[in-house]
Amino acid sequence: MRAFIAIELSSDLKRMLAGIQGELKSAQADVKWVKPENIHLTLKFLGEVTDEHIDKVKEALDRIAAGLKPFDISLSNLGAFPKLDFAKVVWVGIEKGKQATEDIAGKIEIELEKLGFAKEGREFSAHLTIGRVRSGKNKEELKKQVLSAHSSELIAHSQQPVNTIILYQSTLTPRGPIYTALHTSTFNT
Repeated sequence: MRAFIAIELSSDLKRMLAGIQGELKSAQADVKWVKPENIHLTLKFLGEVTDEHIDKVKEALDRIAAGLKPFDISLSNLGAFPKLDFAKVVWVGIEKGKQATEDIAGKIEIELEKLGFAKEGREFSAHLTIGRVRSGKNKEELKKQVLSAHSSELIAHSQQPVNTIILYQSTLTPRGPIYTALHTSTFNT
């Protein structure tokens, strides 16, 4: 099965991100917008994983979570990968909780490497993917929309607590991916 590890977002944050997507859609760029219910903070994409490996991943996540304390995250600015002029992915960054999120991703990376998972080729970047650019259609207008977003408003109203990490299965369908929570690891409270 295809699997990944992530932090689930609150319904309030998902509604806020849907509003941001709505504003960006006015650019009429060729972007495949992520369904708000599917937006999450990915800590590690695992790819295809056997049932045997899934059980070991669950155990590793429980060990990691046992050593963590709850924290809050908040949203920050909008941006694009690899960069705004050549946008392939539109994202919203993490402000508060960014370091804690990076630390968790680092711990997951270390533990899963011991289980035979390949180490990520690039540095972890705490972000929420909200859209994937399919072509250059109206890209300048999209760039203007992203640059004009008011990040201070996002930060002020976007806080949520984090006290779990979740292992998800990703099933690809013609109408988009379906994410199913396989295991939740709760932090030490």
